Amino acid sequence: MTKQVKYLVFDIESVADPELVAKLKYPDRDMTPNEAVRAFRDELLEKNDSDFIPYPFQLPVSIAIAKVDAGFRLLDLVTLDEPQYRPHMMTDLFWRGWQAYNKPTLVTFNGRGFDIPLLELAAFRYGIAVPAWFALKTRNYEQPRYRYNTESHFDLCDVLTNFGATRMAGGLNLLANLIGKPGKMGTQGDMVQDLYDQGELERINNYCRNDVLDTYFVLLRVAVLTGQLKLEQEQALVAETRQWIEQRRDVPAFQMYLENWGDWHSPWDAPG
Repeated sequence: MTKQVKYLVFDIESVADPELVAKLKYPDRDMTPNEAVRAFRDELLEKNDSDFIPYPFQLPVSIAIAKVDAGFRLLDLVTLDEPQYRPHMMTDLFWRGWQAYNKPTLVTFNGRGFDIPLLELAAFRYGIAVPAWFALKTRNYEQPRYRYNTESHFDLCDVLTNFGATRMAGGLNLLANLIGKPGKMGTQGDMVQDLYDQGELERINNYCRNDVLDTYFVLLRVAVLTGQLKLEQEQALVAETRQWIEQRRDVPAFQMYLENWGDWHSPWDAPG
């Protein structure tokens, strides 16, 4: 499979590092690390109408990856370091996997603003070398981290917003629904911290798997938009992928995805 993989479509779920939050945000206050996280979330909610803690204070607790070939066919979908989901192991497996698969194109939705910086900082934290990603001795526009290098990182949000010229209101959830796919199904990103505190790691990873499936189907439609696939080819891949998911419906995430599956109805086939 190593030679077949052209794209790694992935998503990350993360939670706050309580000890880090307590040490840096409230060093002079008598509170437990978990109380410090709660205080930080309350503070953010009051200021920003969101209690999402910035990524430098966070650790990955789920990384789901779809392996896709050059013809945009789904080959596999995995969650890293299952079932332990250890942040240092997931980070190491991600970066080593990217290199082992000959540095395929990373595909995300808004990964340039969150997933990639979080993984870079996690590599920094754990002492993991990723020289091929930084490629400091090459021309800046050839470096994988260069913002407009879509061969190394194809951020669907960047592509669809002209690299931030507009905002994608509704995000991945909206795009998935436009093409008949489930989008959010009862779990939202802002619920992950509380789910983690309740010990719901498997639910978090199922949510991450489903986000990757949505991202993959959005990638297929973007491939139509950019002329890399014909619409008929995309629809054939969608049907093939549904069969792939059905064969693995014993995985709760895939069963839920099938239960909420929707087909895209082509206006070109409608009478009149």
